[in-house]
Amino acid sequence: MWLWRIANEIQDEQALTVEAHLNEIVRRDGAAHLTLIDPDSQSPEAAAKIAAEASAGGTDAIMVGGSTGAGGTKLDQTLLAIKEQVDLPTILFPSDTGGLNKHADAMFFMTLLNSRDVTYLITHQALGAPLVKKYGIEPIPMAYIIIAPGGTVGWVGDAKLIPREKPELAVAYALAAKYLGMRWVYLEAGSGADKSVPPIMIKAVKEAIGDTKLIVGGGIRDGVTAGQCAKAGADAIVTGTAVEEGDVQTKIEEFVRAIKK
Repeated sequence: MWLWRIANEIQDEQALTVEAHLNEIVRRDGAAHLTLIDPDSQSPEAAAKIAAEASAGGTDAIMVGGSTGAGGTKLDQTLLAIKEQVDLPTILFPSDTGGLNKHADAMFFMTLLNSRDVTYLITHQALGAPLVKKYGIEPIPMAYIIIAPGGTVGWVGDAKLIPREKPELAVAYALAAKYLGMRWVYLEAGSGADKSVPPIMIKAVKEAIGDTKLIVGGGIRDGVTAGQCAKAGADAIVTGTAVEEGDVQTKIEEFVRAIKK
């Protein structure tokens, strides 16, 4: 039984959902930190070590996935290795149906709203939905919006990138997501981006979507940047590339200190 799970007082032994867990962290701490691990970037054992160090540093959940479709046996092994080492929720971050896995606790069930390719808008989702139900993975509905420069995910997802100087366009997409019923919006500058999503854009989007949760990722390599994103209105900060470069616990501690109340 994971430490983050609690018994529901109304329904016997019903576990707290991962989404509720994240919402509670945001309510309590002001923002959550999520560590993104790409199974294609290292061995399952190395991924588990990163997760353990991130957990020690104070991260709130482990996201598992990548923009180039990590899946199969390696995804299996990576998830199992991580779950042996850490007592945190594991959340899939899939680029297609190959990124689904029964060993995860939840997944961001997302649509890439500014993609020009219909497969990233609904086709992958329709093909994956029966597997999500079969595996019993908790789906967390999320709109994924790619901001320039976009990186690999922008190219793979054929995204019509939102210009950094056009926050009103990000607001329009985020509001569309809210009105479609999505409970989370993710502004992504791209893995390895040289700049994060501009704070002025984060602020404009958060003011527009209100209680809809806002995630920000890409180009966040230090606590100062993470803190700026959280102060602007991000409810959750995702870091991935930074933890692949070593000294994981120290870096996560820096991020966590910067974004928490």
